[in-house]
Amino acid sequence: MTDPRLDALSDIAREAGALALKSFRGSFDLWEKAPGNPVSEVDIAVDQFLKAELRRLDPDAGWLSEETADNAERLMRPRVWVVDPIDGTRDYVRGRDGWAVSIALVEGGRATLAVLDAPARNEHWRASRGSGAWRNDAAISASTRAGLPGARVPADVLPKADADLVTVYKPNSIALRIAMVAADEADLVAALRWGHEWDIAAAALLAEEAGGIVTDAHGKPLRFNSTKGEAFGVLATGAALHPHAVARLEERAKKLSVR
Repeated sequence: MTDPRLDALSDIAREAGALALKSFRGSFDLWEKAPGNPVSEVDIAVDQFLKAELRRLDPDAGWLSEETADNAERLMRPRVWVVDPIDGTRDYVRGRDGWAVSIALVEGGRATLAVLDAPARNEHWRASRGSGAWRNDAAISASTRAGLPGARVPADVLPKADADLVTVYKPNSIALRIAMVAADEADLVAALRWGHEWDIAAAALLAEEAGGIVTDAHGKPLRFNSTKGEAFGVLATGAALHPHAVARLEERAKKLSVR
């Protein structure tokens, strides 16, 4: 049975997507939080909108978002909203469509509700734990590929060690790349660096509910609403491919995870 809160969450995400779309390919203030890490006034506006609306939907839930200063108070809450108001800001500011509003509700360290709204692509993705995943109201199923040779990876280029893989279109949003695995448009998404939970929480549930597996880069289960709100990488695949991907990336992940 689908969680009754999912429809309300979808409506809020669509409103947030529409708010971002109004300024897309238009004029807005833009700056860098750190070198190579852009943020715009639209990110901030969408974040503020979502914070207000999601707190109305669940006043008891905590808050973890890319565009809000973190507060340890969220760790004491029974649930937490994990949000990236515009995942894929680089594509957004360049006028490309590879961005999405990403929202997950996390309970007990696991995402239980998830929505990605990608209005520039006319895509709305949603899932609730135990009830499946959908894109634009059509149920989706993850890749069933069992071997790495020929596996589709959203990437610009691949390392020589992965020359047997095949590149496919890569949106800047990692959430949308993981959603491609959920929809059987990609077989493998891997990131071998420390990253933030807001980038992957919603998409992880989408992929899992579509029959895929999403872990950290070591192949270990992800647990959201952690103290730092971070994980070392992400590995999203169809179920049959996952152990082969973990084995290939094992040594690389060990070297790169050391801080």
